[in-house]
Amino acid sequence: MARKRALGGFSIPWWAWVGLAAVVPVVLINGAISWLGDTHVSPLSLSFLEMKVNALGTYVAHRPSCLLDGHEPLEPLIARAERRHGLPPGLLQALVLVESEGRVHRISPAGAMGPGQLMPTTAVMLGVADPFDPEPALDGSARYLAAQLRRFRDVRLAVAAYNAGPGSVNGRVPRNGETEYYVPKVLTAWVRTRPPEPPRPVPVVAARARPVTAVVAKPVAPVRPAVAQVGKKTVAAKPVAPVRPKVVAKPVAAPARTTVVAKPVAPKAKPKAETAPAKAPARATQAKPAVTVNTRPG
Repeated sequence: MARKRALGGFSIPWWAWVGLAAVVPVVLINGAISWLGDTHVSPLSLSFLEMKVNALGTYVAHRPSCLLDGHEPLEPLIARAERRHGLPPGLLQALVLVESEGRVHRISPAGAMGPGQLMPTTAVMLGVADPFDPEPALDGSARYLAAQLRRFRDVRLAVAAYNAGPGSVNGRVPRNGETEYYVPKVLTAWVRTRPPEPPRPVPVVAARARPVTAVVAKPVAPVRPAVAQVGKKTVAAKPVAPVRPKVVAKPVAAPARTTVVAKPVAPKAKPKAETAPAKAPARATQAKPAVTVNTRPG
């Protein structure tokens, strides 16, 4: 028969005490990660316990150094790290926004630390002693991302390797339930963080030459001096200042084509037939009978 201990009138078997003793540390570790690391994790999560304990130890060692001094803004540090390691502008900033939302002391449910969410093993590989210190942490994240970009020569695959590890990327984004959603988030954030492209130069179109207008000056009649006559004397009036001719610009238009329109010719009247004056009718003359002389031989 199993040993039982009485507790308030209830008997608890020994294996329950063992289970309780095993669960309490797990709950404490996950609770500390959730509270100190500003993240959400299940209290009974048994995954990555070693990484979480390591992250809590690093956090406790780092926190006193920044209670008084604080940290400088992340944007200048991110920009310097991008230029130092030849990353596309804005890519590291987009990755930091997705990983930690720009929070320096964040700890993930898997034990990743700092603004770039470096795992303890990755931080040791990159030589980052304190992943919660922004400057060395961001420099390590930029070096790691630049190495993946040189290896895969594709931004999507490089971001996927940063999240899942380079061994999980075999020419495509791995489908592990996390990375396939992680990569689109980073690329969407990169659209907002990348600097705008410089405006393209506008092609210069040569202006069409305007027609030259000739200036024609209108002749002005000279002004004769007025002469006034007072009595028998002739007094010349004061000369009047000459009036300057006004210059009027008349556009010289191209010679217009003249269209000759033929005027309709009126049809000529038909000439009237000239009628000869009628001759007077000839009077009929009776021929006088010729007188015949009978010449009879006598």
